[in-house]
Amino acid sequence: MPSVSTNVFVPRPATEVFDFLADARNLALWSSGVASVDKAFVQPGRKAMYSYRYPGRRRPHRLVCADYEPCRRIAFRGQRMWSPLGTQVPLYAFDLLPHAEGTLVRLSVTSSLSAGLLLLGPLIAMAWRRDLPIDGRKFCDLLGSSVPARPALPAAAPVPASPEPSSAEPSGFDYAH
Repeated sequence: MPSVSTNVFVPRPATEVFDFLADARNLALWSSGVASVDKAFVQPGRKAMYSYRYPGRRRPHRLVCADYEPCRRIAFRGQRMWSPLGTQVPLYAFDLLPHAEGTLVRLSVTSSLSAGLLLLGPLIAMAWRRDLPIDGRKFCDLLGSSVPARPALPAAAPVPASPEPSSAEPSGFDYAH
């Protein structure tokens, strides 16, 4: 089950960032994993259901809000997509950490794979490691940020020691789940 994430800083309050993310129609504006979302308004919230198209697919699929914690976390789970090699279920998750200067957002994509697609997990992860930082920059640009996305480091890469963050820099995420 490949999972990839990146962090971006948006100089807007968490309420504005969350409201933007909670409207799944906005995903098509910046996410490479969403080609389009039906334009009909859907009240945001847990189990809100949207019709969307995954890139390269002809027919629409369901996109369901799987997690909804205002100003903290929102996640959308795509419908299981079949291919001759197996199935894939994408999960797009967004964790928000309010900060005095704006909001730190962790963008994550997790793909649940079955059958032969399990063997392609490393390639799928590699593609998301390439695309997610670009998606993060588009997300920041849409929300008026000039701060570039910070690409996630590969799991095997050592994390260099860094000096204490200044008060103007976000200090990271609390990953306790």
